Amino acid sequence: MQQSSSLPEQNLHINQTSALLKKTQELCAELWLEGSLNELQSCLNHCLLSADTTMPLGISTQAEIFQVIVNQLQKALSVNWVALALFNSEATVGTVSYISSCPSTHPPQPVLEIIPKKGTKLRLKLQDAIKIEDLQQMSSQKPQRAWHFMVNTSGVEGWLIIANYSQKSSCASITPSQIPLISQLMTRSCEYLGVALKQCEQILYWQQQCQQLAQFNQELERTHQLKNQFLANTSHEIRTPLSSIIGFTHLLLAQGYDTEKQRHQEYLNIIQSSGKHLLGLINDILDLSKIEANQLEVQWEIVDIPSLCHNVLSLVKEKAANRGLKLHLEIEPEIKTLIADSLRLKQMLLNLLFNALKFTTTGSVGLKVIQQDKWFKFTVWDTGTGISPEDQASLFQPYSQILNPACGRHEGTGLGLVVTQKLAEIHGGWLELESEVNCGSRFTIILPQNPENKVLDTNDNNQIVGLASSKSVSNYVNIHNTNNLHKNKDILLVEDDLSNAELIKIYLNRLGYQVTCVNTAAEMWLHLHNLEPAVILLDINLPDGDGLKLVQQLRVNEKFRHVPIIAQTAMAMKGDRETCLNAGFNDYISKPLDLPLLGNMVTKYS
Repeated sequence: MQQSSSLPEQNLHINQTSALLKKTQELCAELWLEGSLNELQSCLNHCLLSADTTMPLGISTQAEIFQVIVNQLQKALSVNWVALALFNSEATVGTVSYISSCPSTHPPQPVLEIIPKKGTKLRLKLQDAIKIEDLQQMSSQKPQRAWHFMVNTSGVEGWLIIANYSQKSSCASITPSQIPLISQLMTRSCEYLGVALKQCEQILYWQQQCQQLAQFNQELERTHQLKNQFLANTSHEIRTPLSSIIGFTHLLLAQGYDTEKQRHQEYLNIIQSSGKHLLGLINDILDLSKIEANQLEVQWEIVDIPSLCHNVLSLVKEKAANRGLKLHLEIEPEIKTLIADSLRLKQMLLNLLFNALKFTTTGSVGLKVIQQDKWFKFTVWDTGTGISPEDQASLFQPYSQILNPACGRHEGTGLGLVVTQKLAEIHGGWLELESEVNCGSRFTIILPQNPENKVLDTNDNNQIVGLASSKSVSNYVNIHNTNNLHKNKDILLVEDDLSNAELIKIYLNRLGYQVTCVNTAAEMWLHLHNLEPAVILLDINLPDGDGLKLVQQLRVNEKFRHVPIIAQTAMAMKGDRETCLNAGFNDYISKPLDLPLLGNMVTKYS
C-alpha cells in the first residue's frame, strides 16, 4: 500500500523538477539574448570609437559596422551564415554586400543557402544580386529569416538574412529555449544597427566639419600670409614713387622753380611719372575689387588694333631703352578692328609688357597679333628668365608673386596678372601661358572678334569719355562747339578740396575761362544769385550738401534748368556714372582728373 501511495509524490517531484528545469532553461535563454546583445553593443562601440577618419564619407567605418553585425549574429545563432543585403531607394534588386566570416572554418567565398519560399532554394555568394520580393517572403515565414532596417535618411535600406539552422555548424548548437528569442535578437540587433549608423553619421559629420574647419584655417593662414606680403610689397611700391614726388618737390621748392633750367623740367617729369605709377598701383587694387564685386564697367566700342598696339608700345619704349632691350611689333596685315573696351585692352597689354620688361635683362620683348577664325590672339613674348612649372601654378592667384632674379626681390602688388586674366574673361576670352626656365615666356590674350550680346551705342557718352583725350574727340568737340566758343567764359567750380580746386582753376584759367571757386553748397547758392555760369563743375561729396540732391534742386529752378552741370567726383564704382546722369548731370568725370579731358568737356558744354 505504501509502495503505491508514493507514486503521486514521485510524480509531483518530477513535475517540480521539470518546471524548475524549464525555468532555468528560459533564464539561460534570456541570459543568452542579453549576453549576445551586450557583446554586439560592445563591438559596435569599439568600431565607432576606432572610426577611420581618413576614409572619405566614412566608408570604412560603415563597412566595419555591417561586418560586425553579421559576424556577431552568426556567432550567437550558431548558423552557417548571416548575410546583409543593401538596396538603393525604390530598387527591386539589391546586392548581398556582407556575409559572416569565420576564416578558420569556412571557405574564402561561402555560399549562402536560403529558402525564400517552399520548393525553392537560393545559393548566393558575396556581391550576388537578390530580389526584394524574396526577402519580403522570408520576413513573413515561420520561423522568420529576414529583417528589414534603414541605412540612412537618403533612402538606402538593408536586410539581415539568416540561413537554415545547421547541426554541422562549428559553433555551439542553439537550444530549443533560445529559438523563440531569435526574432527578438534580430529585431533588437536591427535597432542597435540603426543607432550605430546614426552615431556613425554624426561622428562623420563632425569629422568633416573639423576637416573643413582645419582647411578653412589653413586657407585663412595662407590668405593672411599673402596679404601681409601684399601689404609689404604695396608699401614698398607706394613709398618708392612717393619718395621721388616728395624729394623732387622739395628740391624745386628749395631751389626756386626756373622754367629755363633743364633739370627742373626733369624733376617735373619724374614727379608726373611717379604720380602716374601711384595711380596705376591704386587702379590695380580697385580693379580687382570691382571685378570680384561684379562692379567693373566695360565700355564696348570698335577698337583700331594697329593704332592701339603702336600706342601701347610707345608707352613702354622708354623703359625698354633704359634696360637695353629691343621692342618688336608684328600684326597680320588683314587685322583691323575688334569690339572691346580699348582702355581695358590697353591695360591688359601694358600689364603683360611691363612684366616682360621686368623679368628680361637681355634680348627682346615683343607683341604679336594674329587672327584664327573669329578669335584674336595678342601674344606678349620675351627672352627673359622664364617661369618654372611650380611658379606657374600659383602665378594667377591674388597677391602671389615670383622672385625677380634681376633685382632679387618681389616687385609690384601681385595683382597685374590676376586683373589681366579676369579682364580677358569679362571680354569673353581667356589668358594662356607658355614658359620655360631660361627660355623666356609667352602670355597670350585670346579675345573674340565680336563678343556675344554686346551692342554698341553710338550715342553713348561713355565712348566719348573713354576717347576724349585722343585727337578724334578733340576734333569732335571743336567741330560741334565752334559757334559756342568765346561766348560765355564763366565757370562755377564747387569743390571742397582746396588743392583740387586750385588745380582745376589754374588749368581752366590757362584755357581762357573765368573760374569762380566755392567750397560749400551754401556758397554755391550765394554766388548763383549774381552769376550766370556757362558750366557748373559740381563735386558730389560736400561738407554741407549732397551733390546728387543739389543738382536736382538746380533742375527744378527755372533759372538753372538748362545750365550744363558736370559731376567731377571720386565716385568711380560701377553705376556711379549712371547715378549722376540720372540725377540730372549732363556729364561725369572721375578723380584723379584727366585735365585735357576736363578741358574738352567744358569746351563742349560752355
